[in-house]
Amino acid sequence: MDTYQRKLDLEELAASLQTSRDALKLPTLLNELETLKEKQNKEDFWTDQANAKTVNMRVASIEKKIDKVNTLEKKISDVKELLELADLMQDETILPEIDTLLTSLKTDCEHLFLETLFTGKYDANNAILTLHAGAGGTEAQDWVEMLYRMYSRYAERAGFSLSVLDHQPGDEAGIKSVTFLLSGDNAYGYLKAEKGVHRLVRISPFDANKRRHTSFASLEVMPEIEENPDIIINPEDLRVDTLRSSGAGGQHVNKTESAVRITHLPTNTVVFCQNERSQIQNRETAMKMLVAKLTELKEREFEEEQQRIKGNIKKIEWGSQIRSYVFCPYTMVKDHRTNYETSDITGVMDGDIEPFIFDFLAKNA
Repeated sequence: MDTYQRKLDLEELAASLQTSRDALKLPTLLNELETLKEKQNKEDFWTDQANAKTVNMRVASIEKKIDKVNTLEKKISDVKELLELADLMQDETILPEIDTLLTSLKTDCEHLFLETLFTGKYDANNAILTLHAGAGGTEAQDWVEMLYRMYSRYAERAGFSLSVLDHQPGDEAGIKSVTFLLSGDNAYGYLKAEKGVHRLVRISPFDANKRRHTSFASLEVMPEIEENPDIIINPEDLRVDTLRSSGAGGQHVNKTESAVRITHLPTNTVVFCQNERSQIQNRETAMKMLVAKLTELKEREFEEEQQRIKGNIKKIEWGSQIRSYVFCPYTMVKDHRTNYETSDITGVMDGDIEPFIFDFLAKNA
């Protein structure tokens, strides 16, 4: 019975875990956790509720990271014991269980490694995604619906919850635009890799002559931000319009002016929300979206300035084409930034986009 390769795989996973452990700087995190817990135990801790909330969130975040490392160390130790038992007993019936555990461990170690790459200010936040159909009418709107389904399925796989903030149906089929919130640990850290233009090549189901069509859809990705002290929004800089909601939602949303559109006049930034039941809720959600958009705008301007200072004349194309999805004359999904590709287009459209995300984040760390 040969367990040599399995032992090598386990050693590689242990090394990967150690790399992640070093990157997370666990001793530093433990010291920070001790300091934060001392603050939690002070009598006046809840005097400043905003600060208390920040401290509690940081404590939860650190504890989760430490727990992940400890859990993986325990799993690796358990698999090592199983391998030793299989060798000792020469029992091949244990091997399938070991192989299953190794596959699971590999996925968990990859996820932990990814988290060590999340060093951005908002990487831990929830993500707000907006898909827009490009030129092409029904064909492009159908492509938006396909992409929305892809990200919905990805959210299920990743354990993120999804809530729709705005939905504009297509004229005949598909979706003109849709804005949705993905909630979960590091949602923005993962999904920021998806920002850009997505290109589809296929035989159009809307073309009676069965010709090949190319369609485009753009994806905006922003972190959900409750408050940002760096973003000051003056009420006089806002134009707030209320109107009747459209599309699904029952009689209430269609008969009352519950939809809210907010325009930030200095930057001409527009946000729209209609999917909450009341105008007040829609306004609150729209303001969160506005803070997120203005934050992203500020971050973009900072990065462009850094590029200018460095003398890098390459223009930062935030709306550039990032990926092609080809259904005909062959099947392929290719990321143009990393050159990562796969022929399993069915799997990708069913939400299996993690390899693209992992490859992009690893190469841009």
